[in-house]
Amino acid sequence: MGLILFLIIGGLIGWLAGVILGKDVPGGIIGNIVAGVVGAWIGGNLFGAWGPSIGGMAIFPALLGAIVFIVILSLILKAIRK
Repeated sequence: MGLILFLIIGGLIGWLAGVILGKDVPGGIIGNIVAGVVGAWIGGNLFGAWGPSIGGMAIFPALLGAIVFIVILSLILKAIRK
């Protein structure tokens, strides 16, 4: 049950980061989950674990990490398309 909650929270965080940035995450739902989980990892390493935690994920650092991940991903995809 913990893994399912982790993936759901990761998907919501990835979706919210995409909404904040005004960019769609490539891959739809799976892309949102990947962005949220990778964002949680990046945010945990960059910002630590502070604020509320749901499903083993600190929400604010995970959201900030997902935003960083989506910005980097969009820059890479933009460079590849040129």
